[in-house]
Amino acid sequence: MKVAFIGLGVMGFPMAGHLASAGHEVTVYNRTAAKAEQWLKTYKGERAETPAAAASGAELVFSCVGNDDDVRRVTTGEQGAFSNLASGAVFVDHTTASATVARELAQLANQAGCAFLDAPVSGGQAGAENGQLTIMVGGEAAAFERARPAMDSYAKAVTLMGPVGNGQLTKMVNQICIAGLVQGLAEGLNFATRAGLDEKRVLDVISKGAAQSWQMENRGHTMVDDAFEFGFAVDWMRKDLSICLAEGRECGARLPVTALVDQFYAAVQARGGGRWDTSSLIRLLTTA
Repeated sequence: MKVAFIGLGVMGFPMAGHLASAGHEVTVYNRTAAKAEQWLKTYKGERAETPAAAASGAELVFSCVGNDDDVRRVTTGEQGAFSNLASGAVFVDHTTASATVARELAQLANQAGCAFLDAPVSGGQAGAENGQLTIMVGGEAAAFERARPAMDSYAKAVTLMGPVGNGQLTKMVNQICIAGLVQGLAEGLNFATRAGLDEKRVLDVISKGAAQSWQMENRGHTMVDDAFEFGFAVDWMRKDLSICLAEGRECGARLPVTALVDQFYAAVQARGGGRWDTSSLIRLLTTA
């Protein structure tokens, strides 16, 4: 298929690469042209100067950018992808954004005779690089079925969650659960240290029981080693949690633990840890 990919960050770069490796005809756009040139040195494809140019003639257009404003920027206006979408094309947004912006952009896409899917992902940079992402999608079933084979090139699970906005709402559930898990893991490991236990042996034992989680398996040992210069940045997590908290206020869902952990992440940022992995919560407990 002729496809476009807008946004070549730590997630988008390998995702677009999987599309090219799967045999699709890929045109990429990135706000920083040097990143697009770097992508072209690794994968076969073309580079466009604007989102509109990238979308020209594409059957599927994917985006993975920063936040609501970034999604609006690459879709709307004279240079936005929506100004040049082919009739019947499907726009798939992988950004973790609000359900509100997803519904807003779906209306605009429909007016242009196209479909819109909100399709945030989980699995982090490693999941993107290894083609093992989990994708939660909101939108119409027909559009989902058209886009799914392409998404399968970089995902282990792609699930339609209901109408537009439901993909983002499901991702919010994901982030709410992660926030509590990471804080619990941080407290548990700090307790193990102060109680004089061998932390890594503790992890090996309890990861075989009911406490097991992805965070424990993939972040427990690095937390013990005080290593955080990798992974999903605290800055990104705070952006995501702000979306969760705003949606919670809107729908009446109480999120007391999420709100508390968000403030813990604010404290990590205040220490200069905005780019540290989210597992750096433990530093609030282990260092003054």
